[in-house]
Amino acid sequence: MQIQVSGQQLEVTPALRDYATDKIGRIARHFEKTIAANVVLGVEKLKHRAEATVKVSQRTIHAVADGDDMYAAIDLLSDKLDGQVRRHKEKLKDHHRRETQKARNGG
Repeated sequence: MQIQVSGQQLEVTPALRDYATDKIGRIARHFEKTIAANVVLGVEKLKHRAEATVKVSQRTIHAVADGDDMYAAIDLLSDKLDGQVRRHKEKLKDHHRRETQKARNGG
């Protein structure tokens, strides 16, 4: 999965880039079909904001999180994206599989 980290009115340090890449990269363990992620980190007055757009098969998922510091914002963003990706994966599952097998077997 390609992960692009950029800053909006903020210089992204290598430590911050590695942390964001590691946290967002964990999404791939839940859903193998993730294609790319674009993470934008920014600061507005005292509010640290992290937002991401993740492209998965058949859908684009977007989330925004605010925190007291940038690491907390990235953690919240990671949790939000993780939940959205899991819900998307559940929607793709075939929930009628048992019914189809019963109909084929005649029972």
